[in-house]
Amino acid sequence: MCASFRPSDKPGQAPGSRRSGSGGAPGVGAGGGFGGGGQGSGRPAAQGGRYERRPAPALDREGVAASLRRYLDAVVPAMHFDVYFKIEIPRSGGSAAALGESAGNTVAPAEAEFESPDIIVDFAGPDGELLLERGAELLKALEHVALRSVRLDPQLHDRVRFDCANYRADRIAELKLSAQVAAQRVRETRVAFRFNPMPARERRIIHLVLKDQADVRTVSEGVGEERQLVIYAAGSK
Repeated sequence: MCASFRPSDKPGQAPGSRRSGSGGAPGVGAGGGFGGGGQGSGRPAAQGGRYERRPAPALDREGVAASLRRYLDAVVPAMHFDVYFKIEIPRSGGSAAALGESAGNTVAPAEAEFESPDIIVDFAGPDGELLLERGAELLKALEHVALRSVRLDPQLHDRVRFDCANYRADRIAELKLSAQVAAQRVRETRVAFRFNPMPARERRIIHLVLKDQADVRTVSEGVGEERQLVIYAAGSK
């Protein structure tokens, strides 16, 4: 049985939304967050005067999905956009479940090599194109704010995908093409090519596209939101 989209045609009212006093989800305490213990900042923990990056915690997929649904049930109607959403939890073998029910929208095999999200929030509707304007700026902002609001550990952010009109698949194809074109330019000129700053999940795609090409190498440089991927000719410094 396919999971239904949730319309947001009445501002300030979310059909079927479930509300609680704290706005949290099972397993989320007053000062805690999804992904186990601590402050969930994603920053390294100091040990003996030096910092070490802690391992990524386990993801409570059902709990995070339920918390995201509650948050979006409240926020999406307030946006006054004619859009609706569904939340899916992909399973092994290419199938997907929407909070425990079967669903038809899955991660295509061609995409799975580069992105294998544990939770997919998929938007649709007449105003969906507004979410995709200026490089999907609003869609990305909504994803960022939603994940922060449900206190998901930052190390787990890349395991949740917000999508609309197959944007992520198109973006992956665009990054793959850009990687190949840039690599060819580096081969011909022997001059390094530096991409504009991009999130870790997009840098990873370019790394994977070029990982088996012996005549070029890829490096991530910079800090935080200014981190960039650079392609160098093999053997160059």
